[in-house]
Amino acid sequence: MNLEGNFEVKNDQRFALVVSRFNDIFTSKLEAGAKDCLLRHGASEENIDTYWVSGCFELPLVLKKLAKSGKYNAMVALGAVIKGGTPHFDYVCQSVTKGVAQVSYDYDIPVGFGVITTNTLEQALERSGSKAGNKGWEATMATIEQLNLLNKINID
Repeated sequence: MNLEGNFEVKNDQRFALVVSRFNDIFTSKLEAGAKDCLLRHGASEENIDTYWVSGCFELPLVLKKLAKSGKYNAMVALGAVIKGGTPHFDYVCQSVTKGVAQVSYDYDIPVGFGVITTNTLEQALERSGSKAGNKGWEATMATIEQLNLLNKINID
């Protein structure tokens, strides 16, 4: 047997985009890319909800609450963490990564990881829609594929 997901969104599938407001010059572009990806692959606008949180550290708790609701088929976490001169970057990156993954594992729901972690503002700009692409779009594509693969797996 050989199973894989595809990139087709069914019209009744619901998605939540959870976006960090911190560094919104980048995260608003990630959100736009994620939404565009969903719409181009068959999602309807009324089945896409966006939740804005203050920073990346706050993403996992909102994702958990949304997953618990059972309202969504999949979710995408979007944010931008840019390295500064203190270890704060490392703590935030570790916490958000573990937290987002934990929500996916605990609630059996695909959660895309569209949190960019960069050393410079230029790298963040590149990853939020310029020469390195839009990581919001890419995370959403991976989420669509994961959702469709999980829907094909008939194991409880």
